Amino acid sequence: MLNQAIMMGRLCADPELRKTQSEISVCSIRIAVDRDYGKGEQKETDFFDVVAWRGTAEFICKYFTKGRMIVVVGRMQAREWKDKEGNKRTAVELVADNAYFGDSKPNTSGDGTQAKDAYDYSNMDFEPNGEYQGSMPGGVPGDFAPDF
Repeated sequence: MLNQAIMMGRLCADPELRKTQSEISVCSIRIAVDRDYGKGEQKETDFFDVVAWRGTAEFICKYFTKGRMIVVVGRMQAREWKDKEGNKRTAVELVADNAYFGDSKPNTSGDGTQAKDAYDYSNMDFEPNGEYQGSMPGGVPGDFAPDF
């Protein structure tokens, strides 16, 4: 059997590091992934939940922010839970084994502010429910091919 997933998308919000009761690091993120589309077709975006544990969670929380491109390698997992009303629910998420930068490092000047030629992610507008409002920024600075 094989369960491996690789996704490349933009973070919908800044990641936040949490700790379990046994002090294990965990972070949950949502990424927006554009679908391939044919000539003349409108671009569509899917949203995926990703959970990372331990060192991978710490890496994501330290180096990624809302709007940054991320490449996540891991496995798909379905888990069942009950909501407040006792209804059975199923969540499907990508459990990240590794995460990689999917875009160029933003340029910063010596004082820590972004240089003028740095890519501006501030126009990203995600609602708390993960639905994207607006258009995805086009392209990334420079040519990039992930090496996985």
